[in-house]
Amino acid sequence: MKKIYTLFLLITGLFANAQEKNDDYYAAPVHVPMFLAGNFGELRSNHFHSGIDIKTQGHTGLPVFAVADGFISRINISPYGFGNALYIDHPNGTTTLYGHLESFSDKIQKYIRAIQYRKESFSVDVSVPPGELPVRNGEQIALSGNSGSSGGPHLHFEIRDTKTQHPLNPLKYHFKIKDGISPKILSVLIYPVSDEAAVAGTCFKQRYETVSDGRIYHILNNPVVPVCGTIGFGVQSVDYLDGSGNKCGIYSLGLRVDNKLVYSFRMDEFGFDESRYVNSLIDYDQKIRSGRNAYKTWIDPGNKLSVYDRSQGSGLYDFSDEKMHEIRYEIADVYGNTSILIFNVVSKKQSIQRENVASGIPFRYNKENIFKADGIEADFPDGCFYCDFNFEYNHFPAFPGIYSDVYEVHNKYTPVHKFFSIKIETQNLPERLVNKALLAYVNPKTGRVLSSLGGEYRNGWVEAEIRGFGDVAVAVDTIAPSIIPLSLKDGTLTESDQIRFKIRDNFSGISDFRGTIDAKWVLFEYDAKNNLITYKFDRERFDFGKKHELILNVTDAKGNRSVFKSGFYK
Repeated sequence: MKKIYTLFLLITGLFANAQEKNDDYYAAPVHVPMFLAGNFGELRSNHFHSGIDIKTQGHTGLPVFAVADGFISRINISPYGFGNALYIDHPNGTTTLYGHLESFSDKIQKYIRAIQYRKESFSVDVSVPPGELPVRNGEQIALSGNSGSSGGPHLHFEIRDTKTQHPLNPLKYHFKIKDGISPKILSVLIYPVSDEAAVAGTCFKQRYETVSDGRIYHILNNPVVPVCGTIGFGVQSVDYLDGSGNKCGIYSLGLRVDNKLVYSFRMDEFGFDESRYVNSLIDYDQKIRSGRNAYKTWIDPGNKLSVYDRSQGSGLYDFSDEKMHEIRYEIADVYGNTSILIFNVVSKKQSIQRENVASGIPFRYNKENIFKADGIEADFPDGCFYCDFNFEYNHFPAFPGIYSDVYEVHNKYTPVHKFFSIKIETQNLPERLVNKALLAYVNPKTGRVLSSLGGEYRNGWVEAEIRGFGDVAVAVDTIAPSIIPLSLKDGTLTESDQIRFKIRDNFSGISDFRGTIDAKWVLFEYDAKNNLITYKFDRERFDFGKKHELILNVTDAKGNRSVFKSGFYK
């Protein structure tokens, strides 16, 4: 029967791939009203949100259903990301994903639990053979949860193109989600881009608050902003959906100068390999300094994001004709609710005092850039940056507990797209600590270590691959993780159905943990965001009614290990 079903899926898939995907193909993944906490293309840290976050009424354990016929193609269990996640391939050429789950249905749970015990690992990422785990439209496949990097109970749901694995916008597929609210426009930004450019008598970007009259927005007090040279624009905008106060991302944006479209994008689909280009779509400097997300409405030369209509140009505009110009934004959500921002600028030469010639080393976005100085070397690959800039560098003397100078590697306000290699020469590092050395971001004024960047010691240097600028130095991690029992006290169980521990590491991070009972590996589930591991007594594998010995080993990324041992009766 399984072979027949698999053949059916393959044959129908061939026909479906040659057809346009049916907007009414999918049922709802939950049987409660679908209110959203997040939408597709929403701006997140270093990535776009790749699906929709469906509210689960503030708690876990809500039944989750397959939205169409298909088969489980992948099961991923991780303490990070989507946590417990299921992927279902469908005959129409799409894959649906269900993330942050609490648990799976019995047949799926039994299947993946056997693999976890065989591999002796909580974290697994398993490709399931076609037809091995078939599901039907409306079949319960899981319970909703809060696993992985979730910030609260909800269901993360995606639709992907199976062939490319590109996420598609689920709101275009006729789910019963209500939205009668137009996007909100909070402010507009105007940027002098060229060397001779100016905005309102300054060579720095200017931000203006906006006000609205219904769907039409304008700048507060309606100033006509004087500009000259090559100018870029940006806008701060969010969207809301009915029944939810959560800020969501916009679907489409168009920028017109004198009614000519000069820039536009639309969030229908993107590839995971391009998601980090979000840092070029936004004003990254403002994001880091203030936490405000603003869409930077021009395309950097190193930005390869596919959501733009590049036939309109890059979005930059040269103002040199001494005339008035109308600037118009049209911002919409998937359901056609639209907001419009209109304001005027005047092209006007401005005499301003400019800074001296920019200092630093010219870096090019489309070539490899290599930097070397006393005690530090860095290699930035082609495509590491979105545009040209002048790289700046400084260094400060070492602090107690820091085994190198502190190197100011440019600044944290400039985005970095790819990993780059960096190595720093050690100072006064004892031989006994070389295996504990790593790179870290530090406070250049106090020497306080802020976060680990990893790395390995080699011939007097510590090398690492990192993906951001900042103040970097060599530090060491010699402290083992902590283990705090929550269910065992003096060898007595305080919980009847599970054993729990808090595990923490203060620096390099937990790399591995391993729990055994009576010398046999047991499955501790890891909730990293809460520093919690839990073993639930497995009636198929646990031998009840006797004295047991539990051993838990927890190791951090630099090999520091803690061990907990206890006997108990169960």
